[in-house]
Amino acid sequence: MLDIIRDWYTRNFSDPQAVILALLLVVVFGLVWLLGDILAPVLIALVLAYLLEGVVALMQRIRLPRTLASALVLSSFVVVSLVVLIVLVPLLFQQVEQLVRAAPELIARIQEQLLRLPQLYPEVFTVEQVNDLIGTLRREIGAAGQDILSFSLSQLSSIVVISVYAVLVPLMVFFALKDKDTLLHFFGKFVPRKSELTFRVWREVDQKIANYIRGKFVEIVIVWVTTYITFGFMGLDYALLLSFLVGVSVIIPYIGAVLVTVPIALVGFFQWGLVAKLGYLLLVYQIIQILDGNVLVPLLFSEVVNLHPLAIIVAVLFFGGLFGFWGVFFAIPLATLTQAVLNAWPKAREPRHEHPGAKGRGAP
Repeated sequence: MLDIIRDWYTRNFSDPQAVILALLLVVVFGLVWLLGDILAPVLIALVLAYLLEGVVALMQRIRLPRTLASALVLSSFVVVSLVVLIVLVPLLFQQVEQLVRAAPELIARIQEQLLRLPQLYPEVFTVEQVNDLIGTLRREIGAAGQDILSFSLSQLSSIVVISVYAVLVPLMVFFALKDKDTLLHFFGKFVPRKSELTFRVWREVDQKIANYIRGKFVEIVIVWVTTYITFGFMGLDYALLLSFLVGVSVIIPYIGAVLVTVPIALVGFFQWGLVAKLGYLLLVYQIIQILDGNVLVPLLFSEVVNLHPLAIIVAVLFFGGLFGFWGVFFAIPLATLTQAVLNAWPKAREPRHEHPGAKGRGAP
């Protein structure tokens, strides 16, 4: 057993660069895992800096100083964000409140349809099973409604934390954009010398993370707007809220699309009942998901998402369980990081075994 462990260690950690890379990964992941809540403003600032870096670099190409470019890009982003918050957020909260207040009527409509199941399919459903299901739905929907109605900005966070996010995050984004090269040089001094492997992995993952964040932002906006126009055209109630959920659901690959199907189907069923229009709604939603997965995602992430779907789902579950929301958001970049590390990991050369009869043979 010891020989097996020693052989595995020699093959995978005989190169000092591999040991350095492994230690750095452990330290970084450990800090994020232990101090995730404290580092949340820093993580938000890094995401925004990656998002805006492409625009800053573009403005630099037209010979605009980086400081001025960073200030202009960040100012424009803040103004647009404030407009979106002032205009859209109240509408979203209004639709959430309307949906919660309509929950009792929704439950009654679902109960009416469920009670018909034992009559239509007596060999499959019993009255007791349907009553148990109705009771469970009432409890879950009622609890969710109370949580949403009692939700407020004062409960979201304290005034101090809101002030920290509103003031410090833009400042950190500005300095991260303005002093990007200086900051990278500063942190690079803490990496041991002769760490070419670490820097090679970093360069590969850094570019992919940047492309991923920008692409994900564009994907959310396109899916949200497209879904809102579609739902609005079909006359679906709460179109803004439901399309927002569809847009945000792309953060969680595959799983998010399945979860959002439930509220869309419930609202459509509550509004129209079991009619053909409900089927058309679900069909159109499925088409949007197919176009997103097979057209938009390959177009935006052709250089990033070179992963098997099973690997993506496992990454979402694993990193989401470790780091919560940030693990889910960065699941694909983290899976890409894992892939890059495995591809670049140095392996000790295994001795070549000669065939017993090969000794003394001439060349063919």
